[in-house]
Amino acid sequence: MKHEILLGLTTTPGSDWHAKVEEMKKFGITRIALFPTFLKITQRRKLYAMLDEIEGLIIPHVHLRGEDMEEWEMQWFEKHKAQVYNIHMGERHIELLDKYNNKVYIENHPHRAIPENQLNEVAGMCLDFQHWQLAKKFRPSVAEKTEKCAKAFAIGCCHVSPLPKLKNTLFRFLKKAGSHYLISMDEVDYIEKFLQYLPEYISIEMENSFEQQLEVKTYLENILKK
Repeated sequence: MKHEILLGLTTTPGSDWHAKVEEMKKFGITRIALFPTFLKITQRRKLYAMLDEIEGLIIPHVHLRGEDMEEWEMQWFEKHKAQVYNIHMGERHIELLDKYNNKVYIENHPHRAIPENQLNEVAGMCLDFQHWQLAKKFRPSVAEKTEKCAKAFAIGCCHVSPLPKLKNTLFRFLKKAGSHYLISMDEVDYIEKFLQYLPEYISIEMENSFEQQLEVKTYLENILKK
């Protein structure tokens, strides 16, 4: 299978999404994964308007926000050639997603297994590999269920976030960095354990700048070549 690693425009409190859009202009970035999940509707409108300034913008993967996503937003994603969407488990009730069922994938959780009836209603799974690895350590039964589902259902997209290293704890604390901020490249080495599950779209879910994510992308591409 051909894989495409997408830089992730995240919107968590530690992610400067305004700066990321400016970086897209600076580095000529036109293909991204979009994570508008922490933004209220007014902020999302501003983000989309800023992104519309990027000529040739394509967004293959979008992490949908469960609470208040609107139909015009889905149309905006489609205009930018969205191929896959992911949602959190339990958010399938969003009626506007009915027409996008064949593109919607449910993300696994580190502490709770996805009910199979939810997966049967959509296209399959979005694997968050950090969540899966954490489940292996702290919730083995959840990790086992995740593996079972990963083998039984289609995997349409995935997230790659850093797995915090003990050696980086002090620096992470001093920087006030969350679990989606990469400190050292070896924090993504764990992905080697999951190579057989990688889908076409591999989305970097990190708060780091796009300049740093470009380095992560190269690092991940080298892992995939092994």
